[in-house]
Amino acid sequence: MFGRKSIPDQKVIETEVQQAAREQQSAMPREVPKPAEVPSAAKAEKADQYYSLKKEIFSALIATIDVAALSSMDRDQARQEIGAIVNDIVAAKKTGISMVEQNELLRDICNDILGYGPLEPLLARDDIADIMVNGADQVFIEVGGRVQRTGVRFRDNEQLLNICQRIVSQVGRRVDEASPICDARLADGSRVNVIAPPLAIDGPSLTIRKFKKEKLNLDQLVRFGSISPEGAEILKIIGRVRCNVLISGGTGSGKTTLLNCLTGYIDDGERIITCEDAAELQLQQPHVVRLETRPPNIEGQGEITMRSLVKNCLRMRPERIIVGEVRGSEAFDLLQAMNTGHDGSMGTLHANSPREAISRVEAMITMGGHSLPGKAIREMLVSSVDVIVQAARLRDGSRRITHITEVLGMEGDVVTTQDLFVYDILGEDGKGNIIGRHRSTGIGRPAFWDRARYYGEEARLAAALDAAEIKAAA
Repeated sequence: MFGRKSIPDQKVIETEVQQAAREQQSAMPREVPKPAEVPSAAKAEKADQYYSLKKEIFSALIATIDVAALSSMDRDQARQEIGAIVNDIVAAKKTGISMVEQNELLRDICNDILGYGPLEPLLARDDIADIMVNGADQVFIEVGGRVQRTGVRFRDNEQLLNICQRIVSQVGRRVDEASPICDARLADGSRVNVIAPPLAIDGPSLTIRKFKKEKLNLDQLVRFGSISPEGAEILKIIGRVRCNVLISGGTGSGKTTLLNCLTGYIDDGERIITCEDAAELQLQQPHVVRLETRPPNIEGQGEITMRSLVKNCLRMRPERIIVGEVRGSEAFDLLQAMNTGHDGSMGTLHANSPREAISRVEAMITMGGHSLPGKAIREMLVSSVDVIVQAARLRDGSRRITHITEVLGMEGDVVTTQDLFVYDILGEDGKGNIIGRHRSTGIGRPAFWDRARYYGEEARLAAALDAAEIKAAA
């Protein structure tokens, strides 16, 4: 104790669209949840009364407890002490609230002091992909690919900013008026972005890209309909035979999740070095070195950029280099690494198609100050990158791998590619869900065939391609 201060199966297929619809429905049986209703006026008034009472009791609690002693306790003990004091304060104020409301009040106050406040119930849900806080009174979430508003709110913008500061301080960063923009992460690797006033006019804006507690793999993506079984087998082989891979896609398309899936097929004996702005990759191999960039301090000094990390990787005897996101001049160093003995390196970048991804890499290298002819950059890319995997978030909120594309070579000044698998959109069902199917393009022998033979994956690759062609012909 610390003193107070203390606390059935159809054989006849009528149309291709109907078949694809059945496949999609069996792969993704879950219905998209209906958007949460915005609270009515009566509910809003009751919520205002609750938050007013909570603020009053919270202020009295802070004046009573010894915060220094509280921080030395474990969470359960601290919760018991806080509960005892809250009960005394409620009794003294004669609020007349029920025991259920009092327990809810205690839970919220404990979350405020010991955790992330109103965010705790949302963080505990594994079906939420994103949490978007637009000031104290507006909290949105993404569930099943659809964005919906919640009834969650913060006491005020000050409480929201305090929680933002608590999150970023855990990774040695800060957010305030002097440094109003910050990237951070939660303990589970979930990505966090904070932008505070004066840049955020209506109060602090907090965005959390949540990771599922259970790490996804390619077999689960097959069940979700994101890729066909044959396409997933090709991706597994690509990971095993040390192809250099770029994963391309738009915001929220699942690039990092796919990168995590591909890294699961790296051999346990390889030394892997990851470079990220906010460490979120969840590699399971035993020999992994995780590096993270560092922003400048308040004097503008001490910044460590992604390019610095990638360059330093080359001195650390890596066998594979994994770059969380390629967005600048580090693209040049990554291509060099891919082309100088670090086979099997991977990275993600923002682009809407494999062809556009090639142009993006060229543009990033040029913008980095490298005075190289465009043809020389494209030649370096062709000799470095083996496969581009395109991910997309469709208009119904579903995520699909739309292309598995090989980079072949040059014809004149143009980079030549060939698609191994593509995703065709066939239409949509009565609920607005996209209907489509993955199909093989019928390439008999991909360019990495010899590499697969070298690593003993030739028979598996041939079986996957044959299965895909039979399915496409049917």
